[in-house]
Amino acid sequence: MRVSRSRRLTPLVAVGLFALAIVYAFPIFYMVLSSFKNERDVAPPRLAFAPTLDNYREVINPDLVQHLTNSVVITLCAVGLTALLGVPIAYVIVYGRLRKPTSRYNWYVTTTLLPAVAVIMPLYVIVTKIGLLDSRVLMVLLYTATGVPLLVWMCVTYMMDVPASIIEAARIDGCDRWQAFWHVIFPAVRGGVGSTLMLVFVVTWNEFLFATAYTFTEAGTLPVFMNRYMTQQGLFWGKMSAAATIAILIPVVLGFFAQKSLIKGLLTGAVKE
Repeated sequence: MRVSRSRRLTPLVAVGLFALAIVYAFPIFYMVLSSFKNERDVAPPRLAFAPTLDNYREVINPDLVQHLTNSVVITLCAVGLTALLGVPIAYVIVYGRLRKPTSRYNWYVTTTLLPAVAVIMPLYVIVTKIGLLDSRVLMVLLYTATGVPLLVWMCVTYMMDVPASIIEAARIDGCDRWQAFWHVIFPAVRGGVGSTLMLVFVVTWNEFLFATAYTFTEAGTLPVFMNRYMTQQGLFWGKMSAAATIAILIPVVLGFFAQKSLIKGLLTGAVKE
């Protein structure tokens, strides 16, 4: 019995993907490993070392708790506001008076191409004048402003893939525009919206430029906290690795439990009937 070529290649593909996964995960593994090393064992790296928890003992302090709390509150509020604003905007663009991509839609999308460094100084002047510097409210507004265009961009694509026959059937059954949205359109694009919101969560959680420029002591996030271990005396790699390991725990755990919905959302609209 002859074995098909695809079956012969399957083990090779599996081995190749496994090797690629190892290469991809190696920086994370090395970061976690470095968090248990003394500074002299990290750079240059040593394979043989005595594990220690000194880095975690120094990193875990009230300042870390404050920055972690700020990151959680700011990220959750930003993601929630992004969902409340972005999904209705996309719905109006696709099914409302705006219809199809218009100048407003193009404006929403092209704002994602604007480099953050281009607005640092103008925004600094504005927030200083209105007294929002170093506040959670400011960071939530900034991250919402950066998350909404991304969500609108993706949601417009998902909603345009919803079959028109389903929407027409809902209207024949007596659904008005918003009832059709809640009972027909939103359930169809829920997976895509969830995967996009996860992306917004990760981007907001890791954002460094705005957090460094507009926060000091009250509203600093975890990236700002890790920045303190980059000093003029040198880089404290062990402590930075310990802080980074703590910082990635929430996104990793969240992604682990949401991986099925993420895959489903990423595949939304990939196959059309």
